[in-house]
Amino acid sequence: MSLLNFSIAGKNKTATLLETKARHFAIFVDEPEALGGQDSAPNPVEYILAGYAGCLNVVFHLVAKELEIKINKLQLDISGDIHPGKFLGISQEERAGFISLQVNIDIDSDAPAEKIGQLFSLVKERCPVNDNLANPTPINYSLKTSDKLAFETRLY
Repeated sequence: MSLLNFSIAGKNKTATLLETKARHFAIFVDEPEALGGQDSAPNPVEYILAGYAGCLNVVFHLVAKELEIKINKLQLDISGDIHPGKFLGISQEERAGFISLQVNIDIDSDAPAEKIGQLFSLVKERCPVNDNLANPTPINYSLKTSDKLAFETRLY
């Protein structure tokens, strides 16, 4: 099977507001007022949580169909804590990202517990966003200034 490529392109509107395009969708990213934004859109880490929940939803239903499990209802609540010190440049002691995530899944199905366990195991293995959050992903950077390439680097 060939690779699927997903991409966005974004331009800043203000210091905290970014307008991006994903396919034909406009997606806005902002910070809450407490972090200097106008609170006009979810912030980047909220999009990570929403993307994770969206991916889990798709993969739960895809795998459930394969296993012939009927899902009557699926509730996904995800939260995580971040130390703001590094992000705000106040401290170098903690990491900038989530310390951990709490994923609460409420599934309504008539399937037996062992079948739901099998479903959950396969969902964790097959969810692309789960994979990206649980494992390092190589990132290639290219930085331009005035349309000249300043440097390229790769971060794991």
